Amino acid sequence: MNARSLRFRLTLWHASLLAAVFVLLGTLLYAQLRTYLENSLLETQVRRAGQIAETLLGNATPAGEPRIGTEIETLYAPERSDRFIRLTRADGSIAYVSGSPIDQSFDARAVAPVRPFQLRAATRRQVLPDGRTLLIAAVPAASPGGAYLVEVGTASAPVETMLSRLLVLLGFGLPVVVLVAAGGGYLLVRQALRPVDEIARKAAVITQHNLSERLPVPRTGDEVERLSVSLNHMIQRLDDDFEKSQRFLADASHELRTPLTVLRGELEELAQEPALAPEQRERIGSLLEEAERLSKIVERLFTLSRLDAGEAHVESVRFDLRGLAAGTAEQMALLAEDRGIAVSCEAGEPVEVEGDRARLKQVIVNLLDNAIKYTPAGGGVRIRLTAGDGRAVLEVADTGPGIPPEALPLVFDRFFRVDQSRSREPDGAGLGLAIVKAIVQAHGGEVEAESAPGQGSRFRIKLPCAG
Repeated sequence: MNARSLRFRLTLWHASLLAAVFVLLGTLLYAQLRTYLENSLLETQVRRAGQIAETLLGNATPAGEPRIGTEIETLYAPERSDRFIRLTRADGSIAYVSGSPIDQSFDARAVAPVRPFQLRAATRRQVLPDGRTLLIAAVPAASPGGAYLVEVGTASAPVETMLSRLLVLLGFGLPVVVLVAAGGGYLLVRQALRPVDEIARKAAVITQHNLSERLPVPRTGDEVERLSVSLNHMIQRLDDDFEKSQRFLADASHELRTPLTVLRGELEELAQEPALAPEQRERIGSLLEEAERLSKIVERLFTLSRLDAGEAHVESVRFDLRGLAAGTAEQMALLAEDRGIAVSCEAGEPVEVEGDRARLKQVIVNLLDNAIKYTPAGGGVRIRLTAGDGRAVLEVADTGPGIPPEALPLVFDRFFRVDQSRSREPDGAGLGLAIVKAIVQAHGGEVEAESAPGQGSRFRIKLPCAG
């Protein structure tokens, strides 16, 4: 997954937020549970200490202290019940202290005495030298023999054991929560962004040839719906503007053909006048060349307007591309010979494609004409046809000066011309390769160019073979 994508960031934020909430709640639960369990244990010790103070020490005398110790052993069995019980006189001396419990959870002798003697009930947590902790409740008791302090305690080990289990559960639960949160967040984000994916897929197939198509509008009432509506309005405006541009281009090129034809006819007739001076005849010849050049530009503009209107397949038939390439190369070779350029054709097995034969011949003519135009005398132009993976590949390579890297991505743009010094023919208008691209794309193919300064150029078209 792309770490910079919106889907990844939303999923990460969702999982991180839930993980942070889980950690926070786990910490609060741990603290609250510790407090609750310790307070519960201390309350139990307070009640037990109160029972001892009330029932055993209410009428106690110094002479009866041994009996009180025996009764504590009998009634409460501190060693077997893992408890600590101690009776302290007002002068700080010990009247009774229980032994260490059977499970050796703590050392009763290590419990420090209370100094000074206190006359109020209290609880405390005492850490023993071995690191173990006792929860102790102290309750004062008044008797005929004097005041006593009753201390009852128990180890905090059960609390620590329960808290340790809670930590283990939280430790195992956190990764599960993060994974579930990440998976659920991803599914949620994917579901939320599905309308955007549908809009993107639909937008990717809208071209100048199907601007009448519209993007799906999800009825969500949110920003996605407004985005779809706004994009559809934009596509509608583009469709209107493109249609106007096409109509203008077609009308202009069509209207210009007639006056140009008349102009050429008049100039040709004028050039036949025997009374013309050589200078005048030369000027008329120059005007005829410009009229011819302008006629070619208008004709190409008219071709582009028809291609934009979807008229690339005037006659779609199945034919052998090898024969078309070889025949066209042979025709163009005559033009190349006059310029001292050799044209060769390499075509192996027959390669059948389906489309408009005349349009595809125009593609080959334009590519060969462009190669011949930019190849110096003594150079060569090679046309090569191969087939593989269900596609026909036609390649036209020359030995010209090449195309600068910064100009290579623009060679198929309309009216784009590379530095004029590269060409011996100044009559180009930058429309030939644009026509090639339009025809190839209309036939479901691709066109690409490779070149480097001083190493010639190579134009490659790929067309689907006929099934």
